[in-house]
Amino acid sequence: MHAVLIFSGGVDSTTLLYYLISKGYEVHALTFIYGQKHAREVDASKKIAKLLGIKHKVVDITSIHELISRGSLTGGEEVPKDFYTEETQKLTIVPNRNMILLAIAGGYAVKENIREVYYAAHKSDYSIYPDCRKEFVKVMDAALYLANLWTPVELKAPFVDIEKSEIVGLGLKLGVPYELTWSCYEGKERPCLSCGTCLERTEAFLMNNARDPLLTEKEWNEAVKIYEEKKNEV
Repeated sequence: MHAVLIFSGGVDSTTLLYYLISKGYEVHALTFIYGQKHAREVDASKKIAKLLGIKHKVVDITSIHELISRGSLTGGEEVPKDFYTEETQKLTIVPNRNMILLAIAGGYAVKENIREVYYAAHKSDYSIYPDCRKEFVKVMDAALYLANLWTPVELKAPFVDIEKSEIVGLGLKLGVPYELTWSCYEGKERPCLSCGTCLERTEAFLMNNARDPLLTEKEWNEAVKIYEEKKNEV
């Protein structure tokens, strides 16, 4: 069995990678450079792919940056320091990103004679990111099928009905090397601990009674403190 995976090097897509391998899939992982402000996740994806010895392509589509430059990840806005469910997190939306990346992945799947494309959309993303919702998965699956009718491709998002904490729980059982993954939107030397994705990551590990292995003990204690303070503000 073969699958194409949109692989960012973050918690969710790395867990999905390990999940697919556990199910016997040979995974062709695609990591995209589309003009994001830093390359920390891209670097993480390379390390994880090398560790596993999987087929991995880093696809540079930077030329589209000027077309989709907007918000805090590809535009000039500051990264909001709030939970993922807060309205301010809409600044982290990259216009039409998943549709663009999945369309390219679908074309690559046809070229390689692969019938399944995966991405790690999950329930915790539902309120802010329209292209992570079950409704989007359904229509994008239909679009990929119709666009490649003679060589049909299926889109699958097996985490779409589960929370981030459940993904981390699964990953801990699968032995995912979370110390190699990267989530922070800031992209500095160490995670900022207070952006939306850092807060969500801390929460996911806390709910599994586990410490984030990416962080030192001091950083973890600080991350928990920041998380609890933010939680009390809501």
